[in-house]
Amino acid sequence: MTVDPFDGSATSTADRRWFLLSVFLTAGSIIALQIMVMRLFSIAAWAHFGSLVISVAMFGFGLASAIMCLANDLFQRHGIRLARIGFLLLGPAIVLGNVAAQQAQFNPIFLLADSSQSSRLLFNFASYALPFLIAALLLGIAFATGRQRFQLTYAADMIGSGVAGIACLLLMAWVPPDFLLIVPLVLGWGSALSWFAMQRDRRGQLLVTLTSALAVGLMVALPQIQVSPYKGVSYAAKFPDARRLHHAYGAHGLLEIYASSYFHFAPGLSDMASLSMEELPGNTYLGLYLDSDGPIGIMKELKQDHRAYYGFLPLSMPYLVRPNPEAVFVVQFGGGISTRVALESGAAQVKVAEGNPMILDAFAVPEIRQFTGDILADHRLKIVPMDGQLYMRSTSERYQVIDLSLADSTGLSNPGGFAVSEKYLYTKESMVAYMNALAPGGVLAVTVWNKENPPKSTLRLFATLAEAGEQVAGEHSRNAFYAVHVPLSTTTILFKKGGFTPEELARLDDYSERMAFGVIYRPGERFTGDGTAVMNRFTRSILEEENPDTPEGPLGDDEEIDISVTAIYRLLLDRMIHGEQPELIRSYPFDITPLTDDRPYFSGYIRLKDLSRFASRLEAISDEWGYLLLWFTLGQAALAGVLLLTLPLLFGWRAIFGPQPGKFGILGYFFALGLGYILVEIALIGKFIAVLGNAVISTSILITGMLLSTGLGSLVSSRYTEQVRTVMPRIFLAIVGMLVFYGVALDPLLPVSGSLGYRIGICVLLLAPLAFLMGFPFATGMSWLARLGKEHFFLWAWGINGMFSVMGAVLVPIVAVSLGLSANLFLAAALYLLAWPCLLALLRPLVRE
Repeated sequence: MTVDPFDGSATSTADRRWFLLSVFLTAGSIIALQIMVMRLFSIAAWAHFGSLVISVAMFGFGLASAIMCLANDLFQRHGIRLARIGFLLLGPAIVLGNVAAQQAQFNPIFLLADSSQSSRLLFNFASYALPFLIAALLLGIAFATGRQRFQLTYAADMIGSGVAGIACLLLMAWVPPDFLLIVPLVLGWGSALSWFAMQRDRRGQLLVTLTSALAVGLMVALPQIQVSPYKGVSYAAKFPDARRLHHAYGAHGLLEIYASSYFHFAPGLSDMASLSMEELPGNTYLGLYLDSDGPIGIMKELKQDHRAYYGFLPLSMPYLVRPNPEAVFVVQFGGGISTRVALESGAAQVKVAEGNPMILDAFAVPEIRQFTGDILADHRLKIVPMDGQLYMRSTSERYQVIDLSLADSTGLSNPGGFAVSEKYLYTKESMVAYMNALAPGGVLAVTVWNKENPPKSTLRLFATLAEAGEQVAGEHSRNAFYAVHVPLSTTTILFKKGGFTPEELARLDDYSERMAFGVIYRPGERFTGDGTAVMNRFTRSILEEENPDTPEGPLGDDEEIDISVTAIYRLLLDRMIHGEQPELIRSYPFDITPLTDDRPYFSGYIRLKDLSRFASRLEAISDEWGYLLLWFTLGQAALAGVLLLTLPLLFGWRAIFGPQPGKFGILGYFFALGLGYILVEIALIGKFIAVLGNAVISTSILITGMLLSTGLGSLVSSRYTEQVRTVMPRIFLAIVGMLVFYGVALDPLLPVSGSLGYRIGICVLLLAPLAFLMGFPFATGMSWLARLGKEHFFLWAWGINGMFSVMGAVLVPIVAVSLGLSANLFLAAALYLLAWPCLLALLRPLVRE
């Protein structure tokens, strides 16, 4: 290892500064790599996979600790040489690791059906872990080098990570996605130059400049993004006449717009359109893709003789109840279809929300502006540049129509499945806000794509709307809903404040009949069949539990019972809205409990106790791959974690488990801190999405604010090292108290209005005190290990922290889907409470033989 820069006898102040700068930039390169890989995942795969990326990074830390424990003597003798090798390899490893992972993509849709997908996932894990491993080894060498002033070293690490996080967020608007890895490459190069400056190694500085230049060359020469062939944009690019009209990038994602005659978006268009209109309009839609997902349909301005087309879309239904409304609110602009229908339906004023500025900018592109008839320039239109659900929660305005339609590219039921992601537009709290913002007699219209069979997401949406209606209107909500569906296309649910009149119901009935839409809920009409029999037979058909040898056939005596999707919708929606037979609803083969702000997930439909029952019916749960992927990743992370934990024990058990006091306390302490910190970090990312509106922005801000504050806490903790027995109990109690408080009351404290900058500022202010206190425990524990001379424990403890962070990063979304985001905060509070008695064991002095 190198000479301790804080020794004072052999190093200068300049050496200490170079050392701290190197730690600062190394940590920054690691966080930059995490955030940029997250962006690449978002574009190439289905979602940002934030928990997977963080888990991979933590695996690199845990593996680095295991290696350093096993080869401690080697690192003691040759630390300088190994650091040089690591700095030279870091840049090429960042680029080549990403290239390898992109080339060997796994397809999570086939995760259960194709055994090779599991190995592909593991290969992705290993490819991305390589650069994190090298960076973690460099950071481990730095930690061991500066262990006598660990609080200061750790503060440089945390603050460097935080600064890099905000830098990444800002640079996403300037750096093309294919070149995002330039950010960790530059930071890694800077950290190497600083390290070699401390070592006065000019040759090392020259060599690392050459290898960094090589890495940049590889980044330019080799494809850094390989979009999955199963993503929407891959299909669009293969259309014979496909043309990309526009593309843009930024923190909100990669936006692309394609033109093709093969786009037939037509959301829920009635089959009657082709029979009633002399000619259907051609080339009516463009396809808008966000991070390669889509399409979101952009509708062109139709000629006068084609405008009857709008009336065949279910989006026109609220205007049958409220014709020519004075004020309409469109919750999300998206491709502008709902806005177009509102304007064509005679709305005097349409206010439309859109939190992604790139979408609004795209509609100003000349070719797209001409295609849409410059819809944004319509004098009746007013843009609200934020998420609609946030605006609805804070506005005092009232509207005759509020429209939440097609807010997702393919709605709640992507035919290829979808990842675990937060859907705050559809939570009960959001629905209550929409309903409360209606003027007397106003209509809330929710239209979603619905391509599932068997149905899951739409039923969860029904349950959410039913509970929201009960909260707003009580028993009167039973007369306030009207719902139709187009099988395997769309579902539309109307909620009218004050209930529907007979005349309005007659107009809706007539329209539904003319359009051949299936009515699945109508006030005054109850589902009169035997609900229990329907549910039992439907469940048997899903799970194929019937006896095929019965003389009556595979379905036995129940053959005449209707178990079509329409029948299931009618049964369950009727019972939900009337608050009846909750046990029948719970007996549905899938979990269809409502969405809330604490559980905003259209995922996790399979109850754990039922997972084995679906082993032979994988096609029925193929759209649950996002949730199932978490379990696969958790399994791999757990196996990797056990390996990281046991390897040092197997080969260094005499040093670690010899007659030394406090060893189990050390294990418990860093287990609690590693798992607790990551639980808080990722759970708060999920909660911040509600007010920041974007996963990447939420991740970047959360990481930046949390790590900066944690670094400052680590720095301040050095003043209280000698008072650890009196100060740390207060710190732990304060952390536990804040976590419990945030678990109960954070959602009401989050800002729901104001500019994005204002909302970011409030989020950081809410986060900073907690993160500051969380900077004390790890730095204090590691510092006391160094003081007590527990060298093997020092490296092993760092690994324990990283290993449990690996599993915690994947555990958070699993807990959130099942129990809610706040459950992670409560679990973290219990872990920090556990850490205090473990710290007392850690502080027991080393026994010298």
